[in-house]
Amino acid sequence: MKKFWKKPWISCLLALFLFAAGCSGQASARPQEPERETASDQADDPAKGWNSTPRVLVPEAPGTVLMGNSSIEIDVSNISKGYLMARYVGNGAKVKFFIETPDQVRYTYDLPASQSYAALPLTAGNGTYTLDVREHVEGDLYSNLYKDTIDVAIENEFSPFLYPNQYTWFTEDSQAVSKASGLTRDVKDGLEAVGAVYDFVISNVSYDEEKARTVESVYLPDVDETLESGKGICFDYAALMTAMLRSQGIPTKLEIGYSGEVYHAWISTWLEEKGWVENIIEFDGKNWSLIDPTLAAGNKPSSVKKYIGDGSNYTVMYSR
Repeated sequence: MKKFWKKPWISCLLALFLFAAGCSGQASARPQEPERETASDQADDPAKGWNSTPRVLVPEAPGTVLMGNSSIEIDVSNISKGYLMARYVGNGAKVKFFIETPDQVRYTYDLPASQSYAALPLTAGNGTYTLDVREHVEGDLYSNLYKDTIDVAIENEFSPFLYPNQYTWFTEDSQAVSKASGLTRDVKDGLEAVGAVYDFVISNVSYDEEKARTVESVYLPDVDETLESGKGICFDYAALMTAMLRSQGIPTKLEIGYSGEVYHAWISTWLEEKGWVENIIEFDGKNWSLIDPTLAAGNKPSSVKKYIGDGSNYTVMYSR
């Protein structure tokens, strides 16, 4: 890994009975609260119920370990926490930042020219990641700007799914964070916390068909805008719920892939009671079914469960 030292969409789900779907922010460097890495940490005293105080982790770019060149600056100081920070300071309109994971999945991020860093997650765990940066020239043409590898050893496996990132951005001042805290104030555990957030999202966000028809491929959700407008596409549903749950210390994956033959977004969570619960909607005390907030909004539970079935209609391509 080369380094230098310095001070200082998506269209989604049109499935059977459901709507058509389609699927930013920048990180700031400031003092970070102590990490609360799992859902169980939130309930300091189970007898008193769930501690709904927000635990918002803050991606930082301290400049301790930097990679890149005069046009692209990549701060890898905190890769052990499951993310890197990147900013493009060149003269082009934008760059494509590709991250290839140890299991050879290629993630694409768009970076506009900016003095602010974007937080990009390392969601595939430990191993060697390839960073491949391409600078826009014209039309669909991009030139090679920078390429290198990093060896990643993540200290806590949940970190990539607790921090905000470019796809799900939130801060301690976000309205989504405040709403999640209020929704979970009277719950007793992580199971009920997930249920409270889930019920709110599917009951208060309606599907935006016009947005789905016109959304651009570089679109990134704004969780507070979704909360305020009460409208969104599948990407917005999933990002809002991801932000709310992560702010409560519940590791959550924003999954992107296929529902049947259609591109879609949904979530999975980790809970002390069950471990990673992949693709869930609800817990009846014994069994889980898929969490797909877009699908659940406006549809009968029996129809949702029929489509979801055992989860085989869903194929994960990316976890953000």
